[in-house]
Amino acid sequence: MAIETERTDRTLIVRINRPEALNALDVETMRALNEALRAFRDDPGLAVGIITGAGDRAFCAGADLKKTLPPKTPFASSYYAPYEQSVEEGLYVRAITLSELNIGKPLIAAVNGHALGGGAEIALECDLRIAGENATFGLPEPRVASVPAVGGVSRLLRALPRAVAMKMLLTGDRIDAQEAYRIGLVSDLVPTEDLLPTALDVADRIAANGPLAIRSLKALADRTQDLPLTQSIAVEQLMWGVLRDTEDRVEGRTAFAERRPPEFHGR
Repeated sequence: MAIETERTDRTLIVRINRPEALNALDVETMRALNEALRAFRDDPGLAVGIITGAGDRAFCAGADLKKTLPPKTPFASSYYAPYEQSVEEGLYVRAITLSELNIGKPLIAAVNGHALGGGAEIALECDLRIAGENATFGLPEPRVASVPAVGGVSRLLRALPRAVAMKMLLTGDRIDAQEAYRIGLVSDLVPTEDLLPTALDVADRIAANGPLAIRSLKALADRTQDLPLTQSIAVEQLMWGVLRDTEDRVEGRTAFAERRPPEFHGR
């Protein structure tokens, strides 16, 4: 299967499984990834998702250039078509624009090997990026006369200082894991063999927290990044108020006072 999933307690591992093609994305794989993440979004028993690649050479090398040539249908009609039709008619980038799925749960990119083009954009759409020592990152689209179309420009400019991001964008150069960690593109840098265990450990620590609080933090991060500071703080106070009287928040304080682990139920 082009996309494999593995459930571990409250975490879902989503693995891009085309190692023979450096986990490059053909349209079938893009659709399968979209479907797997929709299922993750809608499963109340799952709290955290991890996206990674099969093998140890690549997280995802981006679109499969041999299988994503321009279609005969005009772009305008595809752009305004429903999701399935637009993907079928060549607007396949919609299938991997994760922000349009409104997942609302934390996603971790466990980057093993090359994360290039659409692969780098998928990693950028995740909330955390953990890199193995063999990871590389790059947006080489200008080298094939194209531009990133899954938020790569916007998200890279938000993740890095402008000059650093623009150098990567304009040259199409890739950076290694050490440089990615130095400039803050990834949160953790670990030996490649420790990559998935580290990602699972982080996922477990997230899932152990109050589920409503985690969903609220994710919502705040997504919805306030473009707001002025005063408005952002006001939204934080409203979200705090939403959580103030929940059973979980009372349980968290009670458990702290009684020196025991809390038992959260998402209420």
